Amino acid sequence: MKTVREKGGLFSESQRIKYTIETRTQGIPDVRTYLLTLKEIRSKRGLTDELGAEAMMMGALDKVEKEIKKPLMRDDKKSMALLTAEFDKINKKLGIRKEDLPKYEEQLELKIAKAQLEELKKDAIEAMETQKKREEFKDEAMPDVKSLDIRNFI
Repeated sequence: MKTVREKGGLFSESQRIKYTIETRTQGIPDVRTYLLTLKEIRSKRGLTDELGAEAMMMGALDKVEKEIKKPLMRDDKKSMALLTAEFDKINKKLGIRKEDLPKYEEQLELKIAKAQLEELKKDAIEAMETQKKREEFKDEAMPDVKSLDIRNFI
């Protein structure tokens, strides 16, 4: 799937998410609105927060904002360093390492590819069942789905 996407010049799911984040958050000056926008993007994409990281990130933001006594702006390097340190603590607590991010991306791609294959299989079976019910195909045997291979028809 990855090779096909690369040859076709298409974005992977993670690249699409990254692009969406970059375009939707481009003009957002404060971190709170940024995180809320990320939450919205995640929910629209159907990505669930199974670890509860979202709530922890908002808690870290609250802590930093309480410490600096004002809303945290994205261009405030010093305060952003505090927030990044808090996020690093959260990642450590959850067992997420930056080195493992490509592995998580690969798992996401695999999960999506499997879902797409299941959808294709379901559609193929549905189409074959519909054909089977038609009068002119009553005498033909139903092909086994597992025996069908696109390479045989190319």
